[in-house]
Amino acid sequence: MADASVLRLPAPSGARAVVVGGSAWHVVAADVDPAWVAAQVAHDPLAAPLGARFLTALADRVGAEPGSLDAVLVAPPPAAGPGPDLVPASVAHPRVDRARAHRSDVRVWTTADGAGVLVLGRGVAGRWEVSLEVDPVARGRGLGTALVAAAPALVPGGGPLWAQVAPANTASLRAFLAAGYRPVGAEVLFGP
Repeated sequence: MADASVLRLPAPSGARAVVVGGSAWHVVAADVDPAWVAAQVAHDPLAAPLGARFLTALADRVGAEPGSLDAVLVAPPPAAGPGPDLVPASVAHPRVDRARAHRSDVRVWTTADGAGVLVLGRGVAGRWEVSLEVDPVARGRGLGTALVAAAPALVPGGGPLWAQVAPANTASLRAFLAAGYRPVGAEVLFGP
């Protein structure tokens, strides 16, 4: 599909719109006229779909603000061997609050010492998504990598696990890459 194509699909469950891109392809999943999309990106189909001008125009069309531009990564198979000691938890934490605002079926684990929080939930189109938080005093020691390496084994039914990471969040991006997650594209979600 690396042909500078821009495909328009209906909006998925869980989002007003999503723009996803990869190597020379994009998908605009929104309930808008395909001809309108084509006209908006015709001048530069390689860059325009994830550019500010198109995202702003799409926001006006769907009546929802775009989120951040995130790298989309997919998890490797579950790791063999022991991972960090994780305890199912019900904690008040901004990372958990954010997950509950954007995902369903949210599940939370913490490390025994509470220094790490791991969150799984169903995001856009029902996919399992992971996020994490490491307490500032515990950063720089590999805990984030250990948490996201343990996450694929926690997915019910063993299905695929996705992560969205803001490219500017270099610590998080390094943790996911070190745990074997593969970048597969970029996306911008527009709220429900």
